[in-house]
Amino acid sequence: MKKFWLNNNLSIVLIAIFIFSIVGMSFAGWLDTNEELIDRKQPTQSYGEFVVSGDFIEGVFENWESEFLQMFALVVLTIWLRQKGSEDSKPMRGPAEQDTSSRYSIINASTWPKRKKAIGHALYSHSLSIALAALFVFSFTLHAIGGTEAYNEDARYYGSPTVSVVEYITTSRFWYESLQNWQSEFLAVATLLLLSIKLRERGSPESKAIGTRYDHKTGK
Repeated sequence: MKKFWLNNNLSIVLIAIFIFSIVGMSFAGWLDTNEELIDRKQPTQSYGEFVVSGDFIEGVFENWESEFLQMFALVVLTIWLRQKGSEDSKPMRGPAEQDTSSRYSIINASTWPKRKKAIGHALYSHSLSIALAALFVFSFTLHAIGGTEAYNEDARYYGSPTVSVVEYITTSRFWYESLQNWQSEFLAVATLLLLSIKLRERGSPESKAIGTRYDHKTGK
């Protein structure tokens, strides 16, 4: 267990913070929702009912959606785009180790086993962006499903027409929920990208060593 902790303590702590946060969010949301239901003179929800409700699903996944989108964008955009002095950018000049290609080529593969291996290598060479894109689509879909349910609950209360998931995606409410998170995520990434050029944090791998120039030796 000690070795496991030493090898994984960063991810363990981050996951623990995530669990604490989402459990806290669920309880706070449950209490807030029941206060609103009481004001409307409607039956309150149990905790179990709330965590499978459209309100909670929408609240969780509209945030996940923006997180996975900004990570996907950062991974893909840094293939071609540069930021001088940033640790998240490849060097301004010369090749980077991430640019190496597989020795297996689909075009030159003469047999099916070789072609299969080449396809596997091609997929693996883009597996990070594929995984992040899939997580974004998954979160986007659940945001739409949860948001539709929450929207229709309000619509039924006020006697308005309900909508399908596809119809809900075209509403201003859906895009207001999405874009208010997207803008903050991309602002946060750009802020870290730019501040880390000249500013330092001793001991953090997100920072260059104290006392070095922002473009020292790296060509960045």
